[in-house]
Amino acid sequence: MSKKKVVLNFPPHLIDQPITYRLIAEQGLKVNILRARITPKEWGNMVAELNGDKARMEAGLCFLADLGVEVEFLAEEVKWREERCIHCTACLTPCPTRALHVDRATMTVGFDEEKCIACELCLRVCPYQAVEIAAEK
Repeated sequence: MSKKKVVLNFPPHLIDQPITYRLIAEQGLKVNILRARITPKEWGNMVAELNGDKARMEAGLCFLADLGVEVEFLAEEVKWREERCIHCTACLTPCPTRALHVDRATMTVGFDEEKCIACELCLRVCPYQAVEIAAEK
């Protein structure tokens, strides 16, 4: 089973097409949409996690390329370094998925890697570099 996080960039003429549906129904991939911005008459983008066996993944990526969808692979992931964190909560507001959150009982910051979409907004605001990019293995 192969799993890839990708950014899909849709040209304006494709935004009304059922591309995600076709990835699922025709290509046999599982698609988890992490974030999307689709606006009529503009380029749209979607951050998604694609899951499937190697052959289906390759077929799905070829399908997207043939349609004219630009695919960017997220080859990095965000790592939270708890030992550097002073729990100032500066990272909470920009986090769109609430991967970085605060435990109200202890008033400490926590990180849920499964919710993280690697948007990197937290990197810009952390004064203690407790959030960093780590190359994916």
